[in-house]
Amino acid sequence: MPDSKGICVNKNWAVWFTGLPGCGKSTIADGLLKEMRKNGLDPVLLRLDERRKLYVPNPEYTHDERRLVYHLFVQDAVAIMQSGRSVIMDGTGHELCFRKEARDKIEFFAEVHLECPVNMAMKREAGRQQGLVMAGLYAKALERQKTGKVFKDLGEVIGVDVRFEIDPDAQCSVDTAEKNPEQILQEVIVCIKKWRNLNGIC
Repeated sequence: MPDSKGICVNKNWAVWFTGLPGCGKSTIADGLLKEMRKNGLDPVLLRLDERRKLYVPNPEYTHDERRLVYHLFVQDAVAIMQSGRSVIMDGTGHELCFRKEARDKIEFFAEVHLECPVNMAMKREAGRQQGLVMAGLYAKALERQKTGKVFKDLGEVIGVDVRFEIDPDAQCSVDTAEKNPEQILQEVIVCIKKWRNLNGIC
């Protein structure tokens, strides 16, 4: 909260972007980072897709592996905050327990959930090039369900094989359907500003 004079104070915080693969997390996280740097802040952008192979060199995307990976992801965020910087986290975080661990360990924590229908996430993800994440995740997962075909290195796919657990208490929840990235980013910026003001964070 603001101090006795109603003035905000510098506090380290973490904002975690969650949502289905293909919902636009990385694009909006990049946008928020750019906006904050324009305003004199310099948080660290922590992407799970970039950290995963450091945690697990040969990921299989199993349930137990994901629990370990998200535990280490949260630990990294906490360590960054302890070093004196705030964090923007970019990771699907489909189980509530992953985000609960972050809430339990981080005093000033906000979840930004990007709501996206599975069919829209599939459409957006279909255009993604092969990179840190396998291209065509949804199409391959659906084909596997239908035909039993095995795809090398394709683990459980969130939204097809595993459901996303929505947190009704997320600090920001933005419906991304029928909105362009700039519209989504502006909604996120407004929401994060309100959250920071509520907690007296400069």
